[in-house]
Amino acid sequence: MGDWFEQAQALELLEREHAIKAQLARTRPSGPSRIHCQDCEEPIPERRRALGGIVRCTPCESLSEQGKRR
Repeated sequence: MGDWFEQAQALELLEREHAIKAQLARTRPSGPSRIHCQDCEEPIPERRRALGGIVRCTPCESLSEQGKRR
């Protein structure tokens, strides 16, 4: 009975490792951040702009990553 559970755990661990590697391999934006979102023109919070190279507010960035536009 434990065999299928161990296989499921191993698969979950493998998928998690792949997801982490893919996230770390993504290029990080660089350069100055915009003050206002390029999609909705709402102000980008200072804490987010401090990351560098930020061009969208968090909601618009989430939509952009999902392939959607506001």
